[in-house]
Amino acid sequence: MIVYAEVECMMYEGHSLKFKRSIIKRLMARLKNDFNVAITELDYHDLWQRTKLGIVTISTNLTHAEQVIQEVLRVIDTFPELERTVTDVERI
Repeated sequence: MIVYAEVECMMYEGHSLKFKRSIIKRLMARLKNDFNVAITELDYHDLWQRTKLGIVTISTNLTHAEQVIQEVLRVIDTFPELERTVTDVERI
């Protein structure tokens, strides 16, 4: 089973693309290492206060895949620099 999430986040304290990219790079590395998910920035590449991430996991068990995505979302919420605004989760 495949579970896919699109996550939009705001970064209110950052004032440059360099700051944004450092936060996104740190977040993506942590999620890849801790949960073995595929993640990429999908949109808003040139906006320094906004990002849209695509996250996907694959498992033989739908419940496990959904749990992984929920844990990933919890980790995103622990980053004080980010505020998760819109989240869409799809099961394929």
